[in-house]
Amino acid sequence: MIEQALSTVDIEFVTTLHGEEAVSFHVLMQPRGDQDRLLRAVDDVALGELTDAVREAEVPEGESAVPPAKIALEHSLQSLRAAGAVAVGHVVENHPLEAVATAVKETGADEVIVLTAPHYVEEFFHRDWASRARHKVGVPVLKLYAHTPDAEN
Repeated sequence: MIEQALSTVDIEFVTTLHGEEAVSFHVLMQPRGDQDRLLRAVDDVALGELTDAVREAEVPEGESAVPPAKIALEHSLQSLRAAGAVAVGHVVENHPLEAVATAVKETGADEVIVLTAPHYVEEFFHRDWASRARHKVGVPVLKLYAHTPDAEN
């Protein structure tokens, strides 16, 4: 599960995570929702990124976040494939944890990787995607922090 386009560093990391073992990816892209705007702003303040906190209202959310999410997903899938991985995926607009659980069952996944920006408030209360997924999917959940997307993204 991702929230933004995978950077070159992210691609290299996830494709080499299991060494030479052949892996495939079923990528679920979660567009930004307006319900978590306050939490994102608090995280920005906690990180000392006050200008980002002020700009939270300018970032597309809800329905307007779907087209950018589709572009970010397609870029990520192409980058994974260019790195030699098999990769498919789709944008998840509703019930992301249900989508992850369904994908695990349908694909026979061995592991779930949640690649996300730090969400300190949610993590403190164990309400972040990775913590919640651990109770839902029945396979190991690895939480990784995404790198800032490359300038060309």
